Amino acid sequence: MARPTRFEHNRFLGDKRTQRVYDLDDPTTDAAVIDEIVIAGQGAAFGPDSLAEARNRNYKLARPTRTQRVKA
Repeated sequence: MARPTRFEHNRFLGDKRTQRVYDLDDPTTDAAVIDEIVIAGQGAAFGPDSLAEARNRNYKLARPTRTQRVKA
């Protein structure tokens, strides 16, 4: 999956609406979900770009079977 332009240097992308974090390097990550986050302007990047930092900010790793989507 190609990374969104705004987050091209980040591995982890958080969704502010659901407090879920997505691994952009994981091939099972749904590109439609990532596009939805970027279009809605609800993406969050973490510094340092790590899962530990995302968890420090109370984000949970999104898994393909546990993905929660917000309908607009």
